[in-house]
Amino acid sequence: MKIIKQENLDISEIVEALKNGATIVYPTETCYGLGCDASNKEAVDKIFAIKKRQAHKSVLVVVPEVSMIIPFISWTPTLQNIADKYWPGALTVVVKVKDKNIFPAGVVNEDGTMAFRVTEHPLAAEISQKLNSPLVSTSANIVSMNSPYDIESVLQMFESEEIKPDIIIDAGTLPTRSPSTVIKVVDERIEILRQGEVIVEK
Repeated sequence: MKIIKQENLDISEIVEALKNGATIVYPTETCYGLGCDASNKEAVDKIFAIKKRQAHKSVLVVVPEVSMIIPFISWTPTLQNIADKYWPGALTVVVKVKDKNIFPAGVVNEDGTMAFRVTEHPLAAEISQKLNSPLVSTSANIVSMNSPYDIESVLQMFESEEIKPDIIIDAGTLPTRSPSTVIKVVDERIEILRQGEVIVEK
């Protein structure tokens, strides 16, 4: 695990590493996230191995703006309303994709949906923007362990693990915030799957 202080970060190096299949731990608007290029199957598979996550539990992605995700989903008035009200911010939306093969399994769920949000964290947004691809953003913890808000927790969690993240971006201790609210939008109906920091008006 290579540890880089955020103030010493070279974004272009991180983006190049991601293009080559690297996995990273990075700060988000909630906790530390574990991520990779969402279009890279080998990297996505490694994320699942690092987290020891069940294969059928897909991971969400973050994007810097809605224009990056629109080509892959059916954009609707309900989604536009959500975008206007809540993004960028800690609201994750689950929607059907146009083609199940646009992203690897694990990003696209077995039911043909994917989960995404427009991130309000400037670093996550910049990485995704320069990568020109959605960035996987699942909490940087092994399944059943707590979401980490400081680098010490991340290091302790993975120090004795065989499969570890490649790069850790140290942004210090993050403010403890609830995970993102997760909603599912089907046929213009909103279903709340997880209540987090953002309160959605249905």
